Amino acid sequence: MPYTAENWPITAALLQFPNKGADGVRNEDADPSVWEGVFREVKEAGFSNVDLFDSWIHPGDLSSDRLDELKRAADNVGIGAPAISAIRRSVIDEQNWEDNLAYSHRTLEAGAQLGCEVVSFGLHQALTPEQQKQLWFWTVEGHKDPVGDKDTWNKAVSRLQELGRHAADLGLLLSLELYEDTYLGTGDSAAQLVQDIDLPNVGLNPDMGNLIRLHRPIESVQEMIAKTVPYANYWHVKNYSRDEDVARGYYVAVPAPLETGLISYREAFKTALSFGFQGIICTEHYGGDGLSVSASNQDYLRNKILPKTEGYVLGESLVAQGRQQPAHAAR
Repeated sequence: MPYTAENWPITAALLQFPNKGADGVRNEDADPSVWEGVFREVKEAGFSNVDLFDSWIHPGDLSSDRLDELKRAADNVGIGAPAISAIRRSVIDEQNWEDNLAYSHRTLEAGAQLGCEVVSFGLHQALTPEQQKQLWFWTVEGHKDPVGDKDTWNKAVSRLQELGRHAADLGLLLSLELYEDTYLGTGDSAAQLVQDIDLPNVGLNPDMGNLIRLHRPIESVQEMIAKTVPYANYWHVKNYSRDEDVARGYYVAVPAPLETGLISYREAFKTALSFGFQGIICTEHYGGDGLSVSASNQDYLRNKILPKTEGYVLGESLVAQGRQQPAHAAR
């Protein structure tokens, strides 16, 4: 049966949690009680599930025994971990692609051992020193994938196909996160990349928030929704308030709750459901008490946006056209 607002799996991002303790110990080396403390805080905020963002911990760098400990920590708290998001590990990073590809494979293996359903990757690369100096890193341009470079594009396709096939062998979905100035940085390019990869378990993570926050002209939000959401098999959702004065070349964006930002998630989810979307959702927010804002975003989705009953009808999906596997197929 299709998901309803009550049972739709929604995870919390772990953006607010550091990757090491006050004692300087990395989370990969921490005692499981440290992991339980984070999971408990997430659960007390109102979540039943968490996305194991590798900005917090690197599941792909844990031994099998430590992965078992991580799973037990989540189970002890009573929180699910159906997703991993691997951040800034581009498989076409000119200097680090081999290490990133190997890490991505390890992350898939870790996801399978942890009982995850989906692993999200992207083509965004490490923040530059200048980006790291900013209050909001997206106000300064970072790495750009070479436009029109067929050789680099084909490398992205072939390496992501390699990961997609590995994910399929493990019973996992692989999702590709929208991100500015990469081959996943526009609606057309992201859709074309998925089409070229052409694997049923590979789809998009249409994180449009990554694109609308830029302090420069952006693609129409309605066009982003129309072009990317039909390929969605996982979804990071966040929003930003945005103001533009084109005549003066003025563009500014700041984080906002889902309900009040530029992206209409009412419109986005109507479109997604019309294409049969049944993927896990992850709520994010940058700055301040981001976990509480993420929790309010979850409430907004459940109370105002997601279908309330099982009687709704999903539209014809790309699954029916043989172009994408639904998220629930991995469960």
